[in-house]
Amino acid sequence: MVIHKLLLRVVVLGAFLGPYHNHITEAVDSMTKPGCRSTCGNLSIPYPFGSDDSDPHCRIDSPSFRVVCDNSTDPPVPYINARDGGLDDLRILNISLENHEMRVSVSTSEACYDSSGHFVKRLPTALRQTIFPISRTKNKFTAIGCDTSAYFINFEGNVSFGCMSMCSHASDVSDGSCSGVGCCETSIPKNSSGYGIYVGSISNHIRVVDFNPCSYAFIAETSSYNFSVGDLKQLKFNESILILDWAIGKQTCEDAKKNSTSYMCKSNTTCTDAENGFGYKCTCLEGFQGNPYLAGCHDIDECADPQKNLCQGKCHNIVGNYICPCPKGYRRNGKKGSGDGQGCTANPSHLMEILVGVAGTIIVLLFSIGFLYLGHKKMKLIRLKEQYFRQNGGLLLQQQLDEPNKTTKATKIFSAEELEKATNNYDESRIVGRGGYGTVYKGLLTNDMEVAIKKSKLVDRSQIEQFINEVIVLSQINHRNVVKLLGCCLETEVPLLVYEFVNNGTLFDHIHNPNRSPKLSWKTRLRIASETAGVLSYLHSATSIPIIHRDVKSANILLDANYTAKVSDFGASRLVPLDQTKLFTMVQGTWGYLDPEYIQTSQLTEKSDVYSFGVVLVELLTGKKALLFDQPEEKRNLSMYFLSSLENDKLFQIVEEAIANEGIDEQVGEVANLAKRCLTIKGEERPTMKEIASELEGLRVMANHSGVSGTDVNGEEKIHLPGENTDVYMDIGGTMNTEYTDCMEDHIMPMASSGR
Repeated sequence: MVIHKLLLRVVVLGAFLGPYHNHITEAVDSMTKPGCRSTCGNLSIPYPFGSDDSDPHCRIDSPSFRVVCDNSTDPPVPYINARDGGLDDLRILNISLENHEMRVSVSTSEACYDSSGHFVKRLPTALRQTIFPISRTKNKFTAIGCDTSAYFINFEGNVSFGCMSMCSHASDVSDGSCSGVGCCETSIPKNSSGYGIYVGSISNHIRVVDFNPCSYAFIAETSSYNFSVGDLKQLKFNESILILDWAIGKQTCEDAKKNSTSYMCKSNTTCTDAENGFGYKCTCLEGFQGNPYLAGCHDIDECADPQKNLCQGKCHNIVGNYICPCPKGYRRNGKKGSGDGQGCTANPSHLMEILVGVAGTIIVLLFSIGFLYLGHKKMKLIRLKEQYFRQNGGLLLQQQLDEPNKTTKATKIFSAEELEKATNNYDESRIVGRGGYGTVYKGLLTNDMEVAIKKSKLVDRSQIEQFINEVIVLSQINHRNVVKLLGCCLETEVPLLVYEFVNNGTLFDHIHNPNRSPKLSWKTRLRIASETAGVLSYLHSATSIPIIHRDVKSANILLDANYTAKVSDFGASRLVPLDQTKLFTMVQGTWGYLDPEYIQTSQLTEKSDVYSFGVVLVELLTGKKALLFDQPEEKRNLSMYFLSSLENDKLFQIVEEAIANEGIDEQVGEVANLAKRCLTIKGEERPTMKEIASELEGLRVMANHSGVSGTDVNGEEKIHLPGENTDVYMDIGGTMNTEYTDCMEDHIMPMASSGR
């Protein structure tokens, strides 16, 4: 009887509260404030966003959250508010409260040419809003074309990143491949918002216009585009879909909570700081749903949702979770649980039986499994190291080192443990540079010797024998102006190379860093040029097998404490058989320093190094970078700009001011003429490195005895004093770890291949 009365009360109370509960749930589920416009066409507009034709209280007090609804179309089209208060080209497709993302549509950038290389169409693209950053995890920057270079330029006019795509024939290109042949792509840096996309071309598509008249570039959601060879002829779309991240305000959660009146996270929510851009985000706690910026989030009835309810029988909903009845012999322990019995414990009468029966078995199993696991792990690690050692040519290297007729035993094979200990297990704090071929760590061996350890990004298994031969040859180079290769480690997935540590940064940094450039007098620059030329001459003609460096640039010339030049980064170098003068290879190097003849023919010769060295000479003369993307077209390529200035008798208008004031016009003119000969288009007309080294040494001797007013770095000619260290970041891999922003200048770019 008592039970019947209780049930009757529950039914009556449920009938009374049911409509009230439905009303509350309906209000909480609403994504917009009462009386506010909730849609624009097919777009749902959740608070804190609001339509421009609604009451201002319908959105938060920030222009970025104003959705501009174009009602002139049917259905209406929503746009994101531009920073100047007008319409942007960004059409809003979706706004997500759960992920704090906005999916938008933006036009692509396009540049088309006729058979004469003249523009027939150019459609640049720009994203003018600067509040919501581009999602760096869900978008890709893509460029399409067989003669295409595309750059992402921020609102300060600086190139943030970009990529280059090359090919000679449509048959070279593969569907779905976007690795630099017909199509290239790269990731988006953090905190990138407004931008402009510049699409350029090296030869204005003259050689490929019949099957690829246009270059294209766009940012798009990672999964939204798959490259097709047909896109070279005509891209099938003129708009791409990308994702923006959004957050509230500019404060962190901690700072926003201090002002309770403006803090927007309501009940049953959690606050997290924005990972991309600035501000904070409010999300519902697990087990709750609704708009976290309005009335807060309300409990989800998991029992009413078959996908969330794991109970195999009865289900009881509780705030933020649900529970299932415990099996026979168990009882609820007060914790939240689900249908797998979680939250249930055995009754005391059963608990001891279970513990006694299971405890011993568990202990024995744990000891046995632990012993077997550790033994198996150790044996697996040993076998893996042996496998890597064989794959990386360890047996071949050991065999060559053990040959009795070897003239040197300087190369050492380091163990993986030895280098892990030297770098504190490759700790981030030990990174001193990142280059096109890998990362460089500063290490300290057990004998307190400082070394640079280069961890490559990848290895070509088909070139292992050549790699071992290069290690042997380079280890025998004993030249004071070459970074000494001390040895290697072959027990890792990719080989590790160990070099001497050079402590005073790169020539690139000393030329282009305003705080360092004035310290490089004419004598110092001339000596560095002479030493570098001497090294290249030595590699070309004095070694037993000629070596072409293939990536000569100021970032690969290191300086020690005495400003003595040390040529580094032989990761792209090639050995030249004695019976050959040319090699057909994939075009590799750094854009701005590459030999034009090498680009066109894929024929690598010693004169390719001569051209690159000529660019370094021009850098030393002018103090300008090899590529200047923020300059007018005629000044972007330093080599072309220099030759044009020399031809028009304007040399001293581009010579660095510090040099021009030293009163050495004749010597500067001599070096400029030498650089001009190095930059001759036809390789056969360029001087050899031996001739260049001889001329520079003569000029250097003349400068030392001519009474030039300029002095060296410390007022006298320097000599090499080993062991003087000034812990400055450097990179044998090709990049100085400094704060210059020209990322393309140090980007190693594989281009059109003619075989290897």
